[in-house]
Amino acid sequence: MSRPTVAAGYVSALLDFAVSQGADEAALCKAADLTPDLLFDQDNRVPIDSYMALMRTAKVETDNPALALEYGAESDFQKFSVVGLISHASADMTEAFEQLNRYGKLVIEVEGLGDGPRFELVQRDGGLWMEDRRTHPNDFPELTETTWSRFICGSRRDFPQETFALEAHVTHDAPSHAAEYEKIWQVPVTFGGDRNAIGFNPDWVHVKIQPENRYVFGVLSDRADALLKALEGSKTLRGQVEGLLIPMLHTGDIGIKTISEKMGMSRQTLFRKLKAEDVTFAQVLDDLRREMAMNYLTGKKVSVNETAYLVGFSDPASFSRAFKRWTGINPRAARQNAITNGRAP
Repeated sequence: MSRPTVAAGYVSALLDFAVSQGADEAALCKAADLTPDLLFDQDNRVPIDSYMALMRTAKVETDNPALALEYGAESDFQKFSVVGLISHASADMTEAFEQLNRYGKLVIEVEGLGDGPRFELVQRDGGLWMEDRRTHPNDFPELTETTWSRFICGSRRDFPQETFALEAHVTHDAPSHAAEYEKIWQVPVTFGGDRNAIGFNPDWVHVKIQPENRYVFGVLSDRADALLKALEGSKTLRGQVEGLLIPMLHTGDIGIKTISEKMGMSRQTLFRKLKAEDVTFAQVLDDLRREMAMNYLTGKKVSVNETAYLVGFSDPASFSRAFKRWTGINPRAARQNAITNGRAP
């Protein structure tokens, strides 16, 4: 089973925050095995292990054990995820909660949930609680810190006239920076509990957000549905191969031998399994180069020569011939068309 992934926008937001707090960007990217190719589009997928390494390295680089708490409190969900945009385009908090569960894996995939939702509303001890069903949360308590900070502090920031959180429970033991929890969340916190949960005001579910904004909500939902479909597609062998190729394209070391070794199988086995999906390694590589080249030329401040390098061509002439085979026009014409049509900055 493949490891979970995280949206590149989620990773980029953490990277930017850590750098703003004094961390060295090059050191962070090296520790987390991050490249510009991987982060160029916020909807790309990044291995969760890279995200975890980034978070832990950032805490060391900034000498701030409370970095995850602060990152969650200060980051704006709408700026790095379509899920945040959908939540804010929902009619009320009940709908926003439903959409969060529906599309949450676009932000970060978590293991052990099966087909069930990650977050549940539960009546407990005479109150209403939102519980995180993530399994083994203490393996990465920073995700609990970030998630609860974003819910609690984001709600307070966006809806200052309403009261959301009343108290919070976390399953991990009190860390050295335990005092920062109540300072940032401004509610009582219980450590070492049997669940990760926020006790909240029952009136919160009725708070209105954008009851008239149904057109925008529909557009965003369509986009999220397409991303969900693509995410499910990434679970195929082809998708796994593409995920390995993206950060390696610029190196040129992208033969089937290199990828098969990374996947722990022989060249013949990888060839056979791809054939079962009715595709060859050469087709996967060619299609990925075409897609990446179009993204670079039409959406980024990247020259034709730079694009050739980023998608793994040793010289611009070879790239131009390949691009013309893909599209019927040369890359400079595609770049100019994008600029003329307003699709490139």
